[in-house]
Amino acid sequence: MIDRLGYRPARSQTLLAHHHAKHDLPPIGLVAGWGNFPVEVAQELVRSGHSVSCIAIKGHASSSLESICDHVLWSGVGKIGKHLRYFRRNGVRHVTMAGKLFKADLLYSGSIWLQHFPDLTCIRTFGPVLFGRRRDARDDSLLLAVTDTYTRSGIEICAATDFAPELLVNCGLLAGVAPSATLQNDIDAGWAVAKQMGGMDIGQTITIKDGTIIAVEAIEGTDACIQRTGELCKRGGWTMVKVSKPNQDMRFDVPTIGPQTIEKVRAAGGKAIVVEADKTIVVEREKTFADAKAAGITLIAIEDEQLHRSMHTAARRVA
Repeated sequence: MIDRLGYRPARSQTLLAHHHAKHDLPPIGLVAGWGNFPVEVAQELVRSGHSVSCIAIKGHASSSLESICDHVLWSGVGKIGKHLRYFRRNGVRHVTMAGKLFKADLLYSGSIWLQHFPDLTCIRTFGPVLFGRRRDARDDSLLLAVTDTYTRSGIEICAATDFAPELLVNCGLLAGVAPSATLQNDIDAGWAVAKQMGGMDIGQTITIKDGTIIAVEAIEGTDACIQRTGELCKRGGWTMVKVSKPNQDMRFDVPTIGPQTIEKVRAAGGKAIVVEADKTIVVEREKTFADAKAAGITLIAIEDEQLHRSMHTAARRVA
């Protein structure tokens, strides 16, 4: 049943009664974009005893959220005022964002605005950054504008990893064989470039082979970057490096990989994926690791400080 405001209670009243009787934790709001990450966050919140009210972004979010969350409201991304009213109605004072939004479609595709047509609150939120004298459509600028609007409404935006820290990957070799000297050289060089790109809010992923940068992720996203790499490097054997931004705000835009990433890299001829430990989310972890091993892809998580130490040691040896 859908109520007059357009949201459906997704879990049975019996289950809710048991749920609230067993736990006395505050409700959490979830803004869910594309991918399995929002699903895993919702599952962890429910396991922890929180009730979950979910804004599921149309054309992005998974329908499986309806069977997990207490309430789900399907909505366009531009209905910020509607989102705030929905969360307040459900007693939500803490909200987390999870999942990808296809920024190129949302900002530059004319037809998609029919589905995500902005309300007045959205226009007030994004007007200064998108239509002011100094237009700034970078991810951080847009998301901080949303955060400010939520804060003024008495709702705090929290990092999803605060609720599901186990989704962050630990340091170490996760699948495949240990890196060779050639791969380690590409890791060192690629890491430095990826950090620079992240610091400029361009993208967080680069691909590299034999010390040459093949592709840099921009607005098109990681999957398109991988596909372009396969088209440019027919010989394959390249490495993907995905890092956090130098001053990563863990509330949003946290680097994420999963089985789809492994399949895309395999299909495009890649042989290694390097991510940043403790700052990268791995969804469907067991499947991701197993798929990487089966595809012969080395998957490794490295700490930024660890890489700095190894590069410093190598430089001293050369000197």
